[in-house]
Amino acid sequence: MVEASMHSVMETLATLEDPKARAVNEKHGDDHGVNLTKLRAVAKELKKNDDLAVELWDTGDTAARLVAILIMRPRSYDAEGLDAMLRDARVPKVHAWLVNYIVKKSKHAETLRLSWMIDPDPVVASAGWALTSERVNKSPEGLDLPGLLDIIEARMLGAEDRLQWAMNETLSYIGIENEQLRPRAIAIGDRLGVLKDYPTPPNCTSPFAPTWITEIVARREAQ
Repeated sequence: MVEASMHSVMETLATLEDPKARAVNEKHGDDHGVNLTKLRAVAKELKKNDDLAVELWDTGDTAARLVAILIMRPRSYDAEGLDAMLRDARVPKVHAWLVNYIVKKSKHAETLRLSWMIDPDPVVASAGWALTSERVNKSPEGLDLPGLLDIIEARMLGAEDRLQWAMNETLSYIGIENEQLRPRAIAIGDRLGVLKDYPTPPNCTSPFAPTWITEIVARREAQ
C-alpha cells in the first residue's frame, strides 16, 4: 500500500471481497466478505495508526472497522469514546474484536464492565459480561461470584442470544476456576439447559456449561 489513507485501505478491501466468504460471514451476522487472514495482513502493513483508525471506523463499513480495531492503540481512547464505539458496534465480529482487542486492554475496562453489565441494551450488557468472564478467569479478586451465579440463574435462560452466550461463558469460567462453586455452576447449567444442543464440531468442546466445565477441569487434572 503506497499511502496509508482511508481511501487506499477501502480500495484494498474492495479487491479482497469474496462472495463465498461473505456468504459464510453473513450466516453469523457479519456483513463483510474479506477473509480475516487477508484482513489482518492489511492491518499489519498499516501498523498502529489512531488517526486512520478513526477514519476507517467512521465509514461504518464492517471490514474497514475490523481493520480500524487492529490498528488502534487501546490507551488512545477514554471511557466515553469506548462506550460510544461499543454502542455503535452492532455487527457481532466488530463487537467482539472491539471488546477483546481494545476494551480488555484499556485502563477503563473495569469502569465500563460495571456500567455495561446493567445496561438495558442486551448487546451492550453482553460486553459487560464478556469483561466479567475475563475477570473471573484472570483477576477474580473482589468479585461476588455467588452473586453472579444468582444473576445468571435468574436471567440467563430468557436473555437475548449474545447476552445469553456471554453469561454462559461467565457461568462456565466460575465453574472451571472455583472448585467450591463448581457443583452449583454445573447444576445451574443442567437445570437451564442453555446451549445443550449447540452444534459442536468434532474435537471441539461444547459450550454447554456442564460439559465445558467438566472437560476443561479434566484436562487440567490430567496434566
